[in-house]
Amino acid sequence: MRTWFEPHEDEEFEAAKDLLVRRCLVWAGERGMAADPLVLEAALDSRHRSVDGRLAYWDEAQVRRFLLEWIPRYVTAHRDELDTAPGSLMTLLRYIAAKGLRDPRGATLAELEQAVKAAVADYPAALDDPARMGIAKFWAQTALDNGIDLTDLKALERLPRDVEAGRVPYDAEALDRVVEARLGRPHLDEQRAFPQPPLALPPARELAEAAARSDVVRRLTALADWVGAEGKTLTEAGHLRLADARELAGLLGTGEQDLQVRSAVDLPGVGLLLAWATHARIVRVSKGRLLRVAKAAPLLRDPEKLWSRAFEAYFELGRDMLTPPSLLWSVFDELMPDVLNSAYGMASPMPVARLEETVWLVCQDYIPSDHVPEETWRDRVGRELALAMEALAELGAVELSHGVADALYSSDLAGDLTADDRTADDGLPLPAEARDRLLRRLAEPGLLVRLTPLGARALRERMLAEGRNAPLIGELADASAAELLGVLLEHYPPKAAAQELDGWLAAHGGDPGPLLDAVRACSFRTRAAAMLSLLAEIHPGLRSLLPSLRTDRVLGPMVLMELAQRGDQASDRLGADENLLVTTEGVLGLLELAGPEKVQEQLRAMAGPNALALVEAMAASGHPAQESMEELRTLVAEPMRARSHPLRFVPGPRPGARGRTAGRKRKR
Repeated sequence: MRTWFEPHEDEEFEAAKDLLVRRCLVWAGERGMAADPLVLEAALDSRHRSVDGRLAYWDEAQVRRFLLEWIPRYVTAHRDELDTAPGSLMTLLRYIAAKGLRDPRGATLAELEQAVKAAVADYPAALDDPARMGIAKFWAQTALDNGIDLTDLKALERLPRDVEAGRVPYDAEALDRVVEARLGRPHLDEQRAFPQPPLALPPARELAEAAARSDVVRRLTALADWVGAEGKTLTEAGHLRLADARELAGLLGTGEQDLQVRSAVDLPGVGLLLAWATHARIVRVSKGRLLRVAKAAPLLRDPEKLWSRAFEAYFELGRDMLTPPSLLWSVFDELMPDVLNSAYGMASPMPVARLEETVWLVCQDYIPSDHVPEETWRDRVGRELALAMEALAELGAVELSHGVADALYSSDLAGDLTADDRTADDGLPLPAEARDRLLRRLAEPGLLVRLTPLGARALRERMLAEGRNAPLIGELADASAAELLGVLLEHYPPKAAAQELDGWLAAHGGDPGPLLDAVRACSFRTRAAAMLSLLAEIHPGLRSLLPSLRTDRVLGPMVLMELAQRGDQASDRLGADENLLVTTEGVLGLLELAGPEKVQEQLRAMAGPNALALVEAMAASGHPAQESMEELRTLVAEPMRARSHPLRFVPGPRPGARGRTAGRKRKR
């Protein structure tokens, strides 16, 4: 049972949603908690249709998004039902935590309770605000408020005619606000971001030392010291005086102090650093003077924080770094984060030529209607991208080198590609001409770029701020065993999962016992089996322990299946009871993944007329998964039993028999 699905895995997600809602309702009912299935389903929908798609990851932002944006826009129900949504959401969050499904990188249960309480204060106003309502929701709510059954398709088809004829009243003023808001409010069905590989960072001390070595950090600090408490006088045009600019160029080491120029504007290195310091809020201009920002004093004493401020300010430097006419500067702030994201997590340096093609696909839409050849514009974009990379290298966010790119970066360029192929790093289709051009360029030495640990950490922080999933090796050290295994299972490749597991074991005394206990406690059999399989794959000690666990009361059926899948010869010598347990284990897994109807269909295909006898045997097998077994009995065995025993009629004439008893021949 997974808690993360690709956007196109609609059937898989719906099956998991049905399972979670079904079991949460039972769990809540046993504890007297509020749980509306409509709200539970909507909450899971809101997380699936988000930038990261993690059903079990919740924080304050996600709570507010669901209660104050998603429900008002998409959920149609009577007001008394909507009023109970915060309580139902809290029940779902408690259930997720109780079952070990919570993503430990999100908020704690206590923090989520406070987030729900805070959102409740704004919830009624959000429900009453037409601007938060989508157009489809407006008409669906109008129909419901007028007594129309939303499952009656014919009634819904008549709705436009009934509205036009005045038979169904509606709030025209509210509709105008809905339409107006539609143009200005973001769509909540957010585009899913690409999953990122787990990042390994060096110790914090090494990162701090790297920040202190940054050329840009040292220059910004020197510039602020040079401006001083009194500041520097500017020309009427707002530029440094030429003498001051030459002095600053020598101080900062831009190499421009001896250039024969007429104005400080002609010293681009000095101008860029001044712009950088301004965007980083280290200096400011006031009344014809360049002044140091007083509040920046603590920042200037902390190289690491200054580096982070400079990194964020970098994306505002497009017009300061690039001279007109430029295609890149108009999209610099939006495009450069995506360019850097393309290099995130790459094992080998990335060819800048590959990034150029991605950038060009965007920039070519901004080509002015002049007679300059396209090739000239493309070459200019390439030079500007190289210039932008050099500034990042001076900051210490990337390392630049020269050489032949790894074959990985050309492996998807050769051959015929279908219309669905995506080879550009931002998902845009790369034309055949561009692929041919890239293949030629990548065969020769060229500029390569790799993120430094500082750059990778900064990019990860930006991704996290956007709500994206960006794992970090070591961040799960304090997680519970169940939460650890869940995240490793769904978001870590095997090598990184082994590294994270080793760190977790080191932080917990090296005892793998809690990991096996977490598998035993998991009430979702497919999830428990996947956790056990992962442990066997990435932990040699647990892999060698598997044969001894086949008699474990809880783990036994899963262990038998795992051994069989691994080709263990002992699995060929199972007794009748073990065979039945293994069969039951498989059926319970199918029940979770596909639902009771599919299980019944499969059982009939397996056993034909003996299907009911088989399911009865499984129900009496003594399988240890109590919750799953109860579902097998109620959702599978009972319906099959009911169908196998049709109603018995009291003996008497059949309808239409005219009093003649069955079996008597008709007289001629």
